[in-house]
Amino acid sequence: MMTQTERESMQYDVVVVGAGVAGLSTAIRLKQLAAEQNRDISVCVVEKGSEVGAHILSGAVIDPKSLSELIPDWKAQGAPLSRSVTEDRLLFLTATQAIPLLTPPSFHNHGNYIISLGMLCRWLGTQAEALGVEIYPGFAAAEVLYHEDGSVKGIATGDMGIGKNNEPTANYQRGMALLAQQTVFAEGCRGSLSKQMIKQFGLDKDSQTQTYGIGIKELWEVDQAQSKPGTVIHTIAWPLDSKTYGGSFLYHLDNNKVAVGFVIGLDYQNPYLSPFEEFQRYKTHPKIRKIFEGGRRISYGARALSEGGLQSLPKLTFPGGVLTGDAAGFLNVPRIKGTHTAIKSGMLAAEAVFTVLHGDAAELQKGEEATRYTELFKNSWLHKELHSVRNVRPAFKWGLFPALAYAAAEEYILKGKAPWTLKHHGTDHGSLKKAKDCQVIAYPKPDGKLTFDRLSSVFLSGVNHEENQPPHLRLNNPDAAIRINYREYAAPETRYCPAAVYEITEESGEPRLQINAQNCVHCKTCDIKDPTQNITWTCPEGSGGPNYAEM
Repeated sequence: MMTQTERESMQYDVVVVGAGVAGLSTAIRLKQLAAEQNRDISVCVVEKGSEVGAHILSGAVIDPKSLSELIPDWKAQGAPLSRSVTEDRLLFLTATQAIPLLTPPSFHNHGNYIISLGMLCRWLGTQAEALGVEIYPGFAAAEVLYHEDGSVKGIATGDMGIGKNNEPTANYQRGMALLAQQTVFAEGCRGSLSKQMIKQFGLDKDSQTQTYGIGIKELWEVDQAQSKPGTVIHTIAWPLDSKTYGGSFLYHLDNNKVAVGFVIGLDYQNPYLSPFEEFQRYKTHPKIRKIFEGGRRISYGARALSEGGLQSLPKLTFPGGVLTGDAAGFLNVPRIKGTHTAIKSGMLAAEAVFTVLHGDAAELQKGEEATRYTELFKNSWLHKELHSVRNVRPAFKWGLFPALAYAAAEEYILKGKAPWTLKHHGTDHGSLKKAKDCQVIAYPKPDGKLTFDRLSSVFLSGVNHEENQPPHLRLNNPDAAIRINYREYAAPETRYCPAAVYEITEESGEPRLQINAQNCVHCKTCDIKDPTQNITWTCPEGSGGPNYAEM
């Protein structure tokens, strides 16, 4: 039985969990405020990826408005925003046709840029470090630490060198306790500690249930004749049916590179649906495949995204800490943009947190609540933007065509000022129907040129985990994996996972769920979609997971 050694600890004014755009923007703004008031505050950022940007995945087209607020001279500072959008197209796909649609205002990208979000995070990291922020990649925040009164006093990083048997190996190293006046949770969608905070403090008791999507992305190098830098294309409909929310993005970057991806709402009903296979099938459309024929796939990744919008935002503050970015759910779904909202939420969080920082943090025995954050948010353009689009995503519970009609009315007639707020469908895991009530979906075999299998795709994600460690994907009730998931839902985890983590094998003539945790790209889909909420995603050993270079 493993005996715990005492943790070493370090004290900061603020600890930020996650080096995405929200976390780094929070850290930068805190240091800016300190410089403006001639104060010295200590800010630390911990990041579970092997480096800043390693676990960052998005489309991505960025609206630079909040970046311009945070760092007005970002162009002079060399921010990696160089490819501006030159053309917007929205297509309605049938099996053989691509029908152009009127591009709604929410899809207009004039003045926006096609970027690699990972590269932007790496640049923001250098900006933060130049201001004195300490950034520690490769250290996963594994545990929340509390004061005696229940307020948050910091986090502990995960122990290193624990073997599969939960015993320390020769490489064992106890995790570090990082104590702070305020802890900022900026882990991204379905962050493991953020999820705990929402439950611990009942932050979602006055909000609607959060709903999610899964985004799957590939980066290609295409034939020069097919390259149209600055072109942005979105599609809806095929290959999805009219009851399933989703669509594609296709962004032309410089150097003959194209980012292509597919997003599917995790409220889909058919357990036989595979988001990965739907994405592969999408690329076979005659108007899409010609872009990639003769090209080369460079990288692959997947990530869940929070789609609930304004009405699903939890309370943002609690004693000793705040939520920001997609950990709270600030994505603007109709615009398919979350970077500018994450940056702004981080800035607002920093301004609120800064006001509750005291001179001598060592003497504090409890964490204060930065309640001003909520007020700042409600008075910001961010709240106004999310409020104006709050009804678009929930309208899709009616099906594709009624939702498109409603969305048009919202944009062109009501202009986001409807006196009502629509409710979402309910939980994503609760939307899954039993297998006996659904039709099996037959997907074509991959050709290895345009379409691919999951294992070859995972290889391109650069995923790597220390093999000798406890599994980070945990079954609350192992028996339910076969008794319920397999027998009633036809093992949907073998299809909704985009990384071939879950497979059904046979043992002594009986089905058995095999978990290949080493394949996990940290998308969190299993934590969201499992019909009995039987799977819990926890942080693996620090630096484990994908390594996205240009994604």
